[in-house]
Amino acid sequence: MAQTERKSRGRPKSPFTDTGAQTMQSLDRALGVLHALARQERASLTDLSLSLGIPTATTHRILTTLQKHRFAELDETTQDWMVGIEAYRTGASFLKRMNLAEISRPVMRALMQATGETANLALRDGAEVVFIGQIETSNPIRALFNPGTRTPMHASGTGKAILASLPPDRLRILIQSSGLPAFTDHTLSTPAALFADLDLSRARGWSFDSEERHLGMSCIGAAIFDAQGEALGGVSISGPSARFHARNIPEYGRQVADAAAGITAALGGTPPA
Repeated sequence: MAQTERKSRGRPKSPFTDTGAQTMQSLDRALGVLHALARQERASLTDLSLSLGIPTATTHRILTTLQKHRFAELDETTQDWMVGIEAYRTGASFLKRMNLAEISRPVMRALMQATGETANLALRDGAEVVFIGQIETSNPIRALFNPGTRTPMHASGTGKAILASLPPDRLRILIQSSGLPAFTDHTLSTPAALFADLDLSRARGWSFDSEERHLGMSCIGAAIFDAQGEALGGVSISGPSARFHARNIPEYGRQVADAAAGITAALGGTPPA
């Protein structure tokens, strides 16, 4: 009872109390320290320890671990701790993703209306692309990707457009690390076939996936670039192969490339030379 009374008089409950079986106390504490640094901008070890209600020695271990991974920095002159550059990069990545989805939406809608096919937005993640947005066509037969769907880049219109933007040495390292698994008889599962296709994609500014991931479905993609000229993702249209005719594929490719260029410009990006 006495302990309950002391808390009711104003002693704050520790923010690190484990309230569920899924909670990791050490991670809770580390994130709590990082949040406190973000709020205060800079703080001494003692101030952080007091404000969070955890021992000074524990706080110091957390800070040095965050410092090792560059999520925290120590000002040697004042002995104040501050948020590190890696925390900025993490936040910037989130903002980039949110801005990309918001900026891309009207462009994707216009692309869908112009082509009559579903427009897709994907981000690069290692040797894969991750679909994060889609504007569906009203056609009864259409290609659908749930948010978070992953596809190897060599078997994706968007992915091949990204691969075509990479320097040869980086491209080969990526292919060697991920391999070229075949999903259909049309998958470009040998380096020679893939590199020839990428040369064509690079020359015209867009890629064409002809049933290379799913039989009966085709896709045209183009890369979206950041301020450093790196492909961060891409935009594409996809649908039944029966609607992708030789006579309309070049025009669709131009429209997809124009959409990607518009998104790149809106993001402040720069296509590679």
